[in-house]
Amino acid sequence: MLTTIIRVAILYLFVTIAIRIMGKRNIGELQPTELVITLLLSEFASIPIEDNSVPLINSLIPVMLLISFEIINSVISMKSIKFRNLSDGNPVVIIKNGKLDQQQLRKLRFTVDDVLSGLRQKDVFDINEVEYAIIETNGTLSVLLKPENQNATKKDVKAKLKNDGFTCPIIIDGVIVKQNLNSCGLTKDDIKKMLEKKNVHKKDIFLMNVDKNRNTEIILKE
Repeated sequence: MLTTIIRVAILYLFVTIAIRIMGKRNIGELQPTELVITLLLSEFASIPIEDNSVPLINSLIPVMLLISFEIINSVISMKSIKFRNLSDGNPVVIIKNGKLDQQQLRKLRFTVDDVLSGLRQKDVFDINEVEYAIIETNGTLSVLLKPENQNATKKDVKAKLKNDGFTCPIIIDGVIVKQNLNSCGLTKDDIKKMLEKKNVHKKDIFLMNVDKNRNTEIILKE
């Protein structure tokens, strides 16, 4: 009995440290790769608890390998947009300008009930109030309401409603996100002109957002 308690305590501390090393994001909304790692961690940790004849090291080594794989995956994802898209996928717009994109729903295998349920969880009970809705890579739903349905702030009380639409991340880590160009009605030439106007090189940009009125927000690499 004492042996089991000691083994459980060791594995508990080891797995807890492993999850903290992989990052706080694993505790909240999990990406597909993070979910796989978490499931495998629990599986490997349970083996020596169920059978005391199994050496503890048989679980500790796989756990350390999984941590290494996740760290390597995270580093590559930070450096490569293509790899990040391959491992985590891309956000998908399912409501655009207040209209459901049925083709995207079929690709995601989402039903209308799934969408309505997701909207209700965002305190939205009328789909006509929605300007944009996006399924994020972790499966959560992000919602942008139409201007007239958004909560007013002190700044908005005496101001005219202004809708700059969906802000597109056009450049991430110095690389143009091609799939977002069509969504925002932009071309590479448009981006080139914007950069020339701002006197900024693409490789120096950490993040560049563009709204429907072609207003830009640029964050340079540090």
